[in-house]
Amino acid sequence: MCCSAGLLGVALAAPHKNAAQKPAARAAAKASKAARAPAPPVPPRVHDGEAEARLIEIYRLIGQAQARAALAKAETLVRDHPNFSLAQLVYGDLLMAQQRPVKAFGDVPDSEARAAGQALAELREESQLRMRALRERPPAGAIPAQFLQLSAQNKHAIAIDASRSRLYLFQNEPTGPRLVADYYVSVGKLGMEKDTEGDLRTPLGVYYITSSLDPKSLKDFYGAGALPINYPNPYDARRGKTGRGIWLHGTPPEQFARAPKATDGCVVLANPDLERIIRTVEVRTTPVVIASSLRWVAPASAQADARHFQQVLQSWRDAKASGDINRVLSFYTPDFAINGKTLEESQPLLKVELGRLRGKRVELKEVSVLRWTDSADTMVVTFGEVPLGTRTGVTKRQYWMRQGPQWKIFFEGVVG
Repeated sequence: MCCSAGLLGVALAAPHKNAAQKPAARAAAKASKAARAPAPPVPPRVHDGEAEARLIEIYRLIGQAQARAALAKAETLVRDHPNFSLAQLVYGDLLMAQQRPVKAFGDVPDSEARAAGQALAELREESQLRMRALRERPPAGAIPAQFLQLSAQNKHAIAIDASRSRLYLFQNEPTGPRLVADYYVSVGKLGMEKDTEGDLRTPLGVYYITSSLDPKSLKDFYGAGALPINYPNPYDARRGKTGRGIWLHGTPPEQFARAPKATDGCVVLANPDLERIIRTVEVRTTPVVIASSLRWVAPASAQADARHFQQVLQSWRDAKASGDINRVLSFYTPDFAINGKTLEESQPLLKVELGRLRGKRVELKEVSVLRWTDSADTMVVTFGEVPLGTRTGVTKRQYWMRQGPQWKIFFEGVVG
């Protein structure tokens, strides 16, 4: 991109000689009140990302000092999306520029600015985040470092970079994950790393979409629908984190998008963007990585880490095939939990399972491995466990943690 919102004041410094005689106060009112004034619903059948792309084109025209063309496009944008507050603010600046030089983005009279101070600050931040995310793109072909290995069951994957207020949607292909779309999102009012119920923060970690909620069953506040995730996951629970009801959801009719930090902990998208995601992803098999900041790596780097961990996973599989309960238990932490039972409580079940195998080798099919590193290094591993000679088995999910030089399992459960 060749411009940013900061160019508005420069590019619009001189009004055109044929400028329409719009009252300045009227333009200022439009800009400053846009964030809080109710507006009609977004028109149906809007393409995902379309409104943002049109806004960025307006920025480009402003950066090229094509104020008249920018004004024409801004007018059609706010006509099509009257609830897009940021577009309304840009349109207000362009109208104001026909009366006097515009000194800064969101240039409204002091009296109006004081009344709408927070709303203006939020819109300016939203503008900067949208521009930054579109100007500073992920390296071509790179993937988030958490995506060590996706299986054929993971047809899609999602990664969220809170520092950029951006959600990235991937399609898993034979050659690996491919970025197919990305969208502006809003996160918790008090930022990231949810810890307790009601703390107004968005969780960090590796999650899975658990269901898709029909908008007809929800309040208008949630917009086009909702995709709940499995917060708190077993790693969250191990650390005593509380809370529930973390969703990816849409916006109410009067809002096209919300401020960068405006939710009670959920991740919120514009309705057209959420609709695309709902149509695309699969429940229970779509991972959602939520990070403060994503680290992008070459697929070969992720694959190398995956191969190293595969050796650990195969050693666990071989231990099960051996039928040696002590050898199997050596892979689990003392505070291990399986379906709500402690390691001690689980030993009889493990012995029964080993007895059923009777030394048969276990095949691990459709293995996915996602890594999460914060104060600890963890792996979220999902696979189909099929005893040799049988056609079907169960799908399991394990949570592993590095303890010194070794990897240990602290949670294991069957995925329903």
